[in-house]
Amino acid sequence: MISKKVNTAKEALEGVTNGMTFMFGGFGLSGIPENSIQELVNSNVNNLTCISNNAGIDNFGLGLLLQNNQIKKMISSYVGENKLFEQKLLSGELEVELIPQGTLAERCRSAQAGIPAFYTPAGYGTEVAIGKDVREFNGKKYLLEEAFKADFAFVKAWRGDEAGNLVFRGSARNFNSCMAGAAKITVAEVEELVPVGFLDPNEIHIPGVFVKRIYQGEKFEKRIENKTVRPR
Repeated sequence: MISKKVNTAKEALEGVTNGMTFMFGGFGLSGIPENSIQELVNSNVNNLTCISNNAGIDNFGLGLLLQNNQIKKMISSYVGENKLFEQKLLSGELEVELIPQGTLAERCRSAQAGIPAFYTPAGYGTEVAIGKDVREFNGKKYLLEEAFKADFAFVKAWRGDEAGNLVFRGSARNFNSCMAGAAKITVAEVEELVPVGFLDPNEIHIPGVFVKRIYQGEKFEKRIENKTVRPR
C-alpha cells in the first residue's frame, strides 16, 4: 500500500507556483477545501486561474484569494454572493468565464476520465457559443466543449484513508467528486483521516488512485452562505 498521507496543508501544496490553474471542489460554501485555500492565501502565490462552481463570499472561501489579489481569472457557474467579485469584474481587474453548471461539471469529469472534449446542447444560441465548433446531431445543435487542464485540484471530504480513498457527505460531494483526479495533482483534505481498511469499500465515493496527497484539516468553519428560516 502506497501512503498518500502528508502532515500539513503546507506540505500538501508543495509545487504550487505563480500562474497555475487550480480546481476547487464544493457547492456554495458546502464542502470547500478551507484549509488548502487558507494555505494558498498564506503562500501569496498569485496570477492564478481558478475553476470553481462559485467564487466564495466576501472574507471567506475563494473570497480570501480575491481579497488578496491572487486570482487573475475565475472560471465559474454562479458568482452572485460576492460583492468584491462584482467590483473586480466591473473594474476590469478580474477575467471571468461563466459556464453553464452542467457544462462546468462535465468539463471536470471529462478531464478526470481522460476525455479531451465532448458535445453538449447547453449554451447553443447564446454568448457561450461564440467561437466554438457547432455540430448537428439528430436535428439538434451541439457545442464542442474541451476538458479542463489544471495543475492542482483541491477537494474536501468527510473521511479519507491514507491510500487516498474518499467519502463525502451530502451537498459537499458536489464538484469534489468530478474534480478529484481531474488535474495533474489532486490534494484532498478530510475531516477525519483513518487507516487503510477502516472504510467500507462499498461506501467509497472516490478511489485513492485519483488522489495524490491527503491530509487531515486542522479547522473547518463550515459557514452557511445564506441562512433562511421559515416565518413564524
